[in-house]
Amino acid sequence: MILASRPLQSLVLLGLIVGLAGACKGKEQEASAPARPTTSTEVLQARALFGPLPSRFDSPANPTSPEKVALGRLLYFEPRMSLSQTLSCNSCHRVDRAGVDGERFSKGHQGKLGGRNSPSVFNAAGQIAQFWDGRAPTVEEQAKGPVLNPVEMAMPDATYVLSVLRSIPGYEAAFHAAFPGDADPINFDNFGRAIGAFERGLVTPTRFDEMLGGKDDALDVAERAGLAQFISSGCAGCHTGPLVGGSMYMKLGLMQPYANTADPGRYGVTKNEGDRYFFKVPSLRNVTKTGPYFHDGSIPELPTAIKEMGRLQLNAELTEAQVASIQTFLATLSGEPPANYVEEPPLLPAGPNTPAPREE
Repeated sequence: MILASRPLQSLVLLGLIVGLAGACKGKEQEASAPARPTTSTEVLQARALFGPLPSRFDSPANPTSPEKVALGRLLYFEPRMSLSQTLSCNSCHRVDRAGVDGERFSKGHQGKLGGRNSPSVFNAAGQIAQFWDGRAPTVEEQAKGPVLNPVEMAMPDATYVLSVLRSIPGYEAAFHAAFPGDADPINFDNFGRAIGAFERGLVTPTRFDEMLGGKDDALDVAERAGLAQFISSGCAGCHTGPLVGGSMYMKLGLMQPYANTADPGRYGVTKNEGDRYFFKVPSLRNVTKTGPYFHDGSIPELPTAIKEMGRLQLNAELTEAQVASIQTFLATLSGEPPANYVEEPPLLPAGPNTPAPREE
């Protein structure tokens, strides 16, 4: 065995001493460093219950393209899709007012009122279905309904809708660009697909999504306390998922009867007695800006709606402090889509054969 020389032994010993000193210093620094804050229970619960919004709610059945979105934006703001040529999708679902019009019931053709409160179009594409009773499975199908509804936009039929579109020269090029594989792209299904492509981008992320994505301190102390109250009170039993709702149907008046029984809810679609008074659980995204509340628009103020939900659905009498705390959290759910995305486009010029407004 070859023994190391004294100089080499000295170097090895010095290395060991330095290494041990460094290790000790590292442990001292580790011991003296402040402990990293532990993620709070309500934040961990929220990440399990909700999940952040996507950038878009795209659908494989309706592939998106810039041209399709641009056409959908034109159609969304197009008043000539109503018989009087005064109403558009944006009339009842205003993109400058959190996707609603702020009315209990929206005014349609000849000032007629609908029977249900108009829900927000923001983030609607991510919900389980459309309308309060879920009668349309997608935003593409929903977009075709109000145009033909005699109380809303009152167009006589789909053929008339298409004749108006064909009479406006700019739409032919826009439909061909959006649906390049179609020999005759101006059809009613493509009308719905284009509007749906636009609506699938009406997504409103907030600081709440930053928290869900990993930023523990995205909400302040009071907001996190409101989140904890929201979860512990049982609200998240129905208002769950990325939209904080919109993912299931539930009976209104589950624990205590709801006063207004005139609307049978989903029963009107399924004719199943078990669906009577069931409605789609609304998303709470932007809820601080989308009153009045409930399917019948009967509650004008959010604190009253929160308290009433506790009574009707949870059999709980929430205190004023609890209601205020929950509302503080709900305010973190309000956001806006990009301003350029929802900017109203110029109206395409009419053609010589474009029908005049009709008031009958």
